[in-house]
Amino acid sequence: MPTQSTHEVEHGIDIAASADVVYGLIADVTNWPRLFPPTIFVDLIEDTGREQTLHIWATANGDAKSWTSRRSLDPATRRITFRQQVSTPPVASMGGTWIVEPISADSSHVRLLHDYRAVDDDPAGLAWIAEAVDRNSDAELAALAHSAELSTGADGLLLEFEDTVRIDGSARDAFDFINEAQLWDQRLPHVSTVRLHEPTPGLQTLEMDTYAKDGSTHTTKSFRVCQPHQRIAYKQTTLPALMSVHTGRWTFDQNGSETIATSQHTVVLREENITTVLGADAGIAQARDYVRTALSTNSLATLNHAKEHAERIH
Repeated sequence: MPTQSTHEVEHGIDIAASADVVYGLIADVTNWPRLFPPTIFVDLIEDTGREQTLHIWATANGDAKSWTSRRSLDPATRRITFRQQVSTPPVASMGGTWIVEPISADSSHVRLLHDYRAVDDDPAGLAWIAEAVDRNSDAELAALAHSAELSTGADGLLLEFEDTVRIDGSARDAFDFINEAQLWDQRLPHVSTVRLHEPTPGLQTLEMDTYAKDGSTHTTKSFRVCQPHQRIAYKQTTLPALMSVHTGRWTFDQNGSETIATSQHTVVLREENITTVLGADAGIAQARDYVRTALSTNSLATLNHAKEHAERIH
């Protein structure tokens, strides 16, 4: 059997932040959906401090993919090596290294190395992987630089909050209501139309039109990772003007006959659009209130309909 060829590529960027700050952002995978545009969700399966096993969901050339990776962290040298344990075709194998090198006390250079093989060395597969690696690496490095450089100057732009309801019913029934988003235009008054695509079980693309307070509609698109019957994590890729990032989770915790259902949001505000959307006198505080109110209103409406659904079945 012929040996498959391994391809290697390197991407890099200079960042106006210390090497320790940058390394910390890369090391903390729980923040990756917020930091990196391609990343939808990361499930930390195992963590010993120096060795980690991750299940990662991310977009590649516009398609949602998932894989399991093993990471080795070396804070002393600021290196993180990674290797996919279970890859998704056309990728046969994928690995690489993050290397953070100090330039000065408050600047650094990041190198992102990849090596990969395509299934059967298929030329179309190799071209697809090369494009995805280039696109994602450039996007991740640019986002890393932006986050690191703003890490001490972006007070107020990061917004995290959650809404919770108690349900006298099962987590399964509440989960099913959120999972079955193709029915939301029939079940939720604030949803106008829905387009749901689920190419593989548990990995969804959700597009929907929702009504705003003034009666207008806006379109959003999200990728969702559904893990019955405990959690649905999502990342919006088509966003309203006030948000540059929006990720979230629906969680369902069964406690006897009661379920605690929670909607969690992580938002990064788009500061340059605040006055355009909210008026010349508006600032970050007004934008925070506006976004939280809008998201909480819809989340609580959805949770309360899920509550009615689960309690009716119960």
